[in-house]
Amino acid sequence: MRCKGLMRAGVVALITAGTLAACAKNPVTGRSQLMLVGEDQGVQMGAQAYQEIKSTEKVLPAGASFTKRVRAITERLIQANDLPNYEWEVNAFQNDEPNAFALPGGKVGVNTGMGKVAANDAQLAAVIGHEIAHAISHHGEERISQQMAVSTGLQLGSAALGLGGVGNSAQITELMGQAATLGIILPYSRTHESEADEIGLYYMARAGYDPREAVKLWENMSSMGGEKPPEFLSTHPADATRINDLNAEMPRALEYYRAAVGK
Repeated sequence: MRCKGLMRAGVVALITAGTLAACAKNPVTGRSQLMLVGEDQGVQMGAQAYQEIKSTEKVLPAGASFTKRVRAITERLIQANDLPNYEWEVNAFQNDEPNAFALPGGKVGVNTGMGKVAANDAQLAAVIGHEIAHAISHHGEERISQQMAVSTGLQLGSAALGLGGVGNSAQITELMGQAATLGIILPYSRTHESEADEIGLYYMARAGYDPREAVKLWENMSSMGGEKPPEFLSTHPADATRINDLNAEMPRALEYYRAAVGK
C-alpha cells in the first residue's frame, strides 16, 4: 500500500507539472496548449535547426525546377491565408525519403522524394500546408514544453520514491516514464498531426488547391506499404484515420476552395 501511495504521488506530480502552465491557446483552433517555451525562443531554435539541416543535407539550387515549384506553392499558401510575417525560407533537399517539414519561424523544407509521392501541385500543397500548420500552431514549442514537463514530473516522482525508501524506485520510475510516453507524449503527437491535417486542408483550399487531393495523397502514402506500428504506439494517426478525418472536414474545405476559384 505504501508503494502504491508513493507511486500515485509521483504520477500526480508528473501530471501537475504538465498542467501548471497550460495557459496558451492554439492561434488557429483555440485549443489549450502547454507552453513553457516562448515564441521568440521557438523561432531561434527553428533557425538554428534549419541551419544544421542545410549543413548536412544537399540543398537544391534556387534555379532547380523542384525548388521553384515548392517555393511557388508555399508563397501561394502564405498569401492566401495571410500567414505571419516570418522570415520565411523555403528549400528543396535532394533526398529520396518522402518527407517535408516546417520549423518555428517559417523555415520550410521538402525532400525530392515527396515529389514522387505527390502526383500534382495540389497534393504537394497538402503536404506543405500540413507542415506550415505545425509551425503556425507552435507544435514544436508545445512538444518541447510537454517533454520538459514530463521530465520534471519524473524527477519529482523519483525523488518521492527515493525519500520513501522504496528499493526498486529506479524500475518504478522507468515504468512511470513508459506510461507517460504512452499516455501523454504520443497522444499529443497524434493530436498535433490531426490538427495540422485539418488546418493544412483549409490552407490549401483557400489557396485554390482542390482539397480532395489531400485524401488522394494519403492514399498514395498508404499504398507505399511497409511495416507500421499500431496507432496507439505511433506519433502519427493511422493512414485510414487520417483519410476519414480529412473526409469529415471536406464539406467546409470545399466551400473555401469554391470561394477561392470562383465556382
